[in-house]
Amino acid sequence: MMTAMARSSELATPSATRGVLERFGLSPKKALGQNFLVNDDVVRRILELSELGPEDTALEVGPGIGTLTFALLSHARAVISVERDDALTEVLSFTLQPFKERFRLVRKDALDLKGADLGSLQPNKLIANLPYNVAATVVLDYVERFACLESATVMVQREVAERMCASVGTKDYGAYTVKLRLRMVPAGQFAVSRNDFMPPPHVDSTVIRLDRRHDLPEWAGPACIQAASMMADAAFASRRKTIMNSCKSYFAGRGASGARVMEALPDILQRANVDPRVRGERLTPEDYLHLGASVTLEHI
Repeated sequence: MMTAMARSSELATPSATRGVLERFGLSPKKALGQNFLVNDDVVRRILELSELGPEDTALEVGPGIGTLTFALLSHARAVISVERDDALTEVLSFTLQPFKERFRLVRKDALDLKGADLGSLQPNKLIANLPYNVAATVVLDYVERFACLESATVMVQREVAERMCASVGTKDYGAYTVKLRLRMVPAGQFAVSRNDFMPPPHVDSTVIRLDRRHDLPEWAGPACIQAASMMADAAFASRRKTIMNSCKSYFAGRGASGARVMEALPDILQRANVDPRVRGERLTPEDYLHLGASVTLEHI
């Protein structure tokens, strides 16, 4: 006789979610992008894609009522969740009570999270059903600032996932793609139906995993990567212009430091072996890395 597969999260059903919300007199807040996941199969697939294990500490943004958090705590050593809605503090204490010794709640806006907020725990995996209005910003910001994060398995709006994994020369490839790919590489994804949420959002979703890059050359240190990110912003500032003209437009309004970059642009491009007539969308992340190295050599 076949037995039913154990649930990843006992909260991942419409009835369980509705019951928790009613117990605390709450309803989803549209302003905070609250759409609660109610499909346990999606939770299971997130766990599988993230490869979360007992040695891992997960960092989560927007735990809601704790649906995904419950599953993370069932597999991880510890979980740190960041939640700005104070009304959910009591809810999470209730739903995650069995795991209270391994759960830490940081009550603040995810964009204001600091290293000190993590305490002695150093999360190595970002795993979250992110609020769509801050998803792209949070992912890039966290992988830039928190070197302890080795991977990010996040649910985002489908269009954001397309930007994250876009190929050179496509319409979705832009400065954001370059800056993220200088630090992380896509390692898998799957689509999620809007019907897997309560209430259903008005957009389609994708869960995508990104892994920290460890293949950068020794000369590509933090200063080089930051300079490469700046050059990506400049190259895509006027997307249809050549990289030379787009960079000139970008740096023209940036004071003395911008003027120095403009003056050095021909040498920067030549040293990086980049044709000044090419558009930014034709350059690979590695090309931008060489541009960043050329900028740092100028000590700008």
